[in-house]
Amino acid sequence: MKFYLPTMVFQEKDAVRNHGEQMAHYGKKALIVTGRSSSKKNGALQDVIDSLEKFNTSYVVFDKVLENPGVGNIMEAAGLGRREGTDFVIGVGGGSPLDAAKAIALMIQNRDSTEEVLYQARDLRHLPVVAVPTTCGTGSEVTPYAVLTRDDLQTKQSISHTIFPALALVDGKYLEKAPLSVLVNTAVDALAHMLESYFHANATDYSRMLSQYAMEVWGVAADVLFGTEASEEDYARLMFASSLAGMAISQTGTSLPHGLSYYLTYHKGIPHGKAVGVFLAGYLDILPEEFEPQVIMALRTLGFGSIGQFAGLMKELLGSAELTGEEIEAMADGMAGNERKLAAVPFDVDRGQILKMVKSACAQP
Repeated sequence: MKFYLPTMVFQEKDAVRNHGEQMAHYGKKALIVTGRSSSKKNGALQDVIDSLEKFNTSYVVFDKVLENPGVGNIMEAAGLGRREGTDFVIGVGGGSPLDAAKAIALMIQNRDSTEEVLYQARDLRHLPVVAVPTTCGTGSEVTPYAVLTRDDLQTKQSISHTIFPALALVDGKYLEKAPLSVLVNTAVDALAHMLESYFHANATDYSRMLSQYAMEVWGVAADVLFGTEASEEDYARLMFASSLAGMAISQTGTSLPHGLSYYLTYHKGIPHGKAVGVFLAGYLDILPEEFEPQVIMALRTLGFGSIGQFAGLMKELLGSAELTGEEIEAMADGMAGNERKLAAVPFDVDRGQILKMVKSACAQP
């Protein structure tokens, strides 16, 4: 087995303010990378700014990260960072700003390189990255991945570089002002990480330990997603489960549900959490019989009695994706030819099984 997680993680209330000095000392001038509004509403951006100012560290803010950032968005931010002489990057927000921060840190460091290096397998340095997550889904604060939209391939794909944040400051209080739809979409993404990592060709005892514990924590707080009033502890649990699931996929990667989800997000504009979540029950359903004890364990840990019950509640929570028969066939063809995702599956999978997954998740008009 192997286990590698170089990120220093602090999860606690007021984590940014409590560890502001450590954050501020990664460089002399920070590029703060965030979206247009949510980090301002939930207070995370102000916490970061206040901490930098307290410890006399300069900063500049790039608050134009798109929901599914592409290469152009990365290069725009990197250009600002280069002009301003920034020497570390702080990502504040959900998965998009955190993933973007990693890619931006790479491009600022390699200032003479063009955007093509993002997807070239080269050994390149990057600026230090600090991650402040404000949603409970991607776990990007503890993963080496940076998923960007690729218009040239009409999909989403992680860059070809391993970039772990140096520091992650995790605080459930930033979820308190998130709309229920955001909590649902991001928490379901974390759930996908748990299940895809657990049932993965690269899974080890270490990664399964993280996945299983994440399921336990997620299951305790799951009622919040169905409208139950959330407590401070619930928000902390959802954020903790997301980070644990991120640690799991940092060891294994993701599998078929994530691979299929990118089509729905790129072509249909479906939020990532829903796009991946609609395939989870179908993935569990195609697992061979020898995996049945583990599937039962996972479902019970999450609070579900059967795959059927899980599928029904996921559909209640997320609905279905509406696709034509031609689109369904195209998705199955595309995934059947995706060698990287097929290699992640811990059994031999064929196009028929993939088609079954897609049909179970999608409604035809």
